[in-house]
Order: sequence, then C-alpha cells, then structure tokens
Amino acid sequence: MPRPGWKRQPEGSRLTDHLSIGVLTRTFGRELIDSILVATDRVQKRIRLLPSRVMVYYVLALSLYPQDSYEEVMRHLSEGLRWMDQFQSSWNVPSKVAIFKARLRLGAEPMKRLYEAVARPLATPGDEGAFYRGLRLVAIDGTSLSVADTPENLAHFTKPTTPLGQAAYAKARIVGLLECGTHAIFAANVGPYSVAEQILAKGVIDKLKPGMLCLGDRGFFGYDLWQRAANTGAQLLWRAKSNYRIETVAELEDGSY
Repeated sequence: MPRPGWKRQPEGSRLTDHLSIGVLTRTFGRELIDSILVATDRVQKRIRLLPSRVMVYYVLALSLYPQDSYEEVMRHLSEGLRWMDQFQSSWNVPSKVAIFKARLRLGAEPMKRLYEAVARPLATPGDEGAFYRGLRLVAIDGTSLSVADTPENLAHFTKPTTPLGQAAYAKARIVGLLECGTHAIFAANVGPYSVAEQILAKGVIDKLKPGMLCLGDRGFFGYDLWQRAANTGAQLLWRAKSNYRIETVAELEDGSY
C-alpha cells in the first residue's frame, strides 16, 4: 500500500533509473567497510581481482539491480567505482564463477555487521505520515521468505507444512522493526520458519527508543514481550486477540478503560 505523499512513477520507470552507485559509496563509507572487514577477519590475504571491499559494494548493488545478471551488476559497479585502485581502465569484468567464489569468501557476517551499523529510522519532523503527536510511528511485524534449495538451508530453515504437504522450498522467518513513514527496516532478526514470531521479536524489541509509538498486531501481544518493549521507554499500541479476557481496572472519561 503506497504511503501518504507517494507519487506513481511513469510506466516502465525503475528505482535504478533514479539512483547511481554513488549512493552506495556515500551511504557506506570506505572506512566503515574496512573496519568491519577487519573485525570479521575478511580482509583478503593476497591481492585479488575481487578484493573484499569491492565485494561488499557488489552485494549491495545486487539489491539495486535484482533483474540483472552477475556480470551486468559488476559492470554497473565498475562504472561507479573507478576511483578505487582496483578499477582502472584496463580492468575486465570477472566471470560469474569468479564472482560466486568471491561472495563465498566474503560470507554473510560482514553484511550483517554493516546493516547493524547503518540501519536507523530516516524520517525527519514534518515528513507526512511519519509522526503522530510528536511520536515517531514504527511497527513490528513478521514475514517469511523462500531460501535457496541447498542441503544447508534445508537443515537449518526447514520446509513449512501446508494442507497439501511440505512446501517446495525451505523458508526463513523474519521479524523486523519498520518506520511507517519511510518503510525503513531499522532492526531485523532472521531464523528458521519453525521459530515463532514472538521469539524472534526478542532480538529486535530492544531497538525501540523513547519518542517512538510502536504498532503491533495480535500475534505479538503477551506479558513478557510487552514488558520488555515498555521498558525501552517507547509507547505501545498493540492489538490483542478477541478472546483475550481483560479485567477492567478503571473506566476513563473518553469511554476507554
């Protein structure tokens, strides 16, 4: 559902028509990436065609060009990163196999650390739909995604059961905190599909802060999680199940209790 103020782009227009690789280099500075690579021990041991820093930018670029091939995304990246020593005019786009092996060497941990370092709410006061009575509107919610059909993924994430049997692919369950006005996901926790949303929510709920109003559906309501969320200082507005019996302590003048 479009957020308030969103305008439809011309037919055929893509996000990547309005962005450039320069957005990545401005948002994810070289010094930040290098410090994360050192902390995760992913700095290359010898000079390679695809050093670790380049592969971090490459994985980010994959999100901007989801329909393009590995090699085509690397072409986009090389045009935007000519300032790096590794990208001279004589540099040639590596093969798909070389890119794949370089991604394996990089692994997931540096990307996880990078996300945790930069993910944050983006709205500023005055942005339409982002605040309510001075409180930043955020929401906690969950979803699931199919993962690649590999033995490792199948063993960790497992296939959900459907009325017709097992699903075709293993699925990962994700719970995140999202800023309503910008749709920026500033905290996320990923786990096997068999793990309940309330369990995964414990990995993100501490990212709430005073000055936020957190919305939640009835699947998250429970004493322990509510208390943990309330202790962050954020305001909470969560639905409860219709059969949940609550004792009335006091009735208020506006009819609420």
